[in-house]
Amino acid sequence: HEVVAQKEEEDMPLIQWENRFSVGIRKLDQQHKGLVGMINELHDAMKAGKGQEVVSEIVQRLAAYAKNHFSSEEELFDLHGYPEAARHRQEHALLVEKVAQWQRDLQVGRKGITIEVAHFLRNWLTNHILESDKRYGPFLNAKGVQ
Repeated sequence: HEVVAQKEEEDMPLIQWENRFSVGIRKLDQQHKGLVGMINELHDAMKAGKGQEVVSEIVQRLAAYAKNHFSSEEELFDLHGYPEAARHRQEHALLVEKVAQWQRDLQVGRKGITIEVAHFLRNWLTNHILESDKRYGPFLNAKGVQ
């Protein structure tokens, strides 16, 4: 059974958007879908054996997109007085620093980005959405944010 499941996984994207990821805010759901797509793009490039230059460019775009997305969330937190904003910002800051370290390592040729990075990003994003982001959805919805 495990071998069959593994074979099927090879043809599937690393992460697929599911309705359970929706936070109930259109703009943020679209941004989350964009992050899902970029993590899949990174994973696909690695699986295809693309060079570090291609992988590095995807990581660069992913980092910029994530920072923009985090700013979108944090602006809504500030605007509406979200009580868990400080903790949530800290989660964002930790990921931004981790990605920045990968980028520094790539630039100095210390090491390449491995497939584990894509798996880490998938796990971080799904856990962050399901555990942290899902908490702000009802709060912001109650403030009229759709």
